[in-house]
Order: sequence, then structure tokens, then C-alpha cells
Amino acid sequence: MFKEVKNEAEMKKIGEYIGTFLKGGDFIELVGDVGSGKTTLTKGIAVGMGVEDNVQSPSFTINRVYKGRDDLTLTHYDFYRLSDAGIMANELQESAADKNKVTIIEWAGVVGGILPVDRMTVEISSPTENGRELLVSAGGKNSKELLKKIKL
Repeated sequence: MFKEVKNEAEMKKIGEYIGTFLKGGDFIELVGDVGSGKTTLTKGIAVGMGVEDNVQSPSFTINRVYKGRDDLTLTHYDFYRLSDAGIMANELQESAADKNKVTIIEWAGVVGGILPVDRMTVEISSPTENGRELLVSAGGKNSKELLKKIKL
């Protein structure tokens, strides 16, 4: 699925829309250059999930956890500074298996071999200074069903 995004506010609104469909057990991989809008999209997803906290990039902390609606937890990972998956492999597997968690991961290259097949991937490119293009794909039954519902 392809979607053009005009600005940061629209990116956040798209994330909010996606967040309203998440029910737990969802895994989302965000792919894009620095400054492409991965965290902005995540902030919107958090709003759609009912998260009231201020969502921040976990670049220096590796992950941040937020409570949302209906006992949902948003776990946001950023592996930009990680050179080896190490102990994170076990944590990611546990997170992906938790039906009350929505897991979002940025810079997943270092853990690519352990990501679940059943995930939604959002590739973000920056054709202009403010404009973005989203290419959204899904692998696995649950993620494919989620993508059909979202209809961006």
C-alpha cells in the first residue's frame, strides 16, 4: 500500500488512524532515514492507542514503554545505536508474543534475523523536504488482516 504524506501533522494523523486499529500482539517495523518521520508516526500511533504520555524517541534508551487503552502497552524500540542484538533478541521475542503489547521498532537491521514474520512494515522515504512517501506491507496472517482494515 502506498501513501503520500504532505507534512508532519499529516504523518501524525496517519499514525493516529493506524493506532485506532491496534488491539495487541501487533508488531510494526519502521524503516527510513534519520529525520524521515518514524518517531512522528509512532507519536500518532500512540495517540490512536490512547497513550496520554509524551512519546519520545528511544534513541538513547533503546526502548520506551507506554500504557494505552484497554490494557494495551506500546513498546517502542530504536536500535540505531545498537551494534549487536545480544539480550534484546529475547526481549523482542517476548514482546512480539505478548497479546497485550503493540511493538514498534526503528532501525531493525541489527535484529533483522529475529523479527517475527507476522509484522507490518512501513518504509518512509523523503522525496521533498517536508513530503514523505509511505510504502506499507505486511507479512503473516494478522498483519495482512490489519493492513486490509487500515486502508490508507
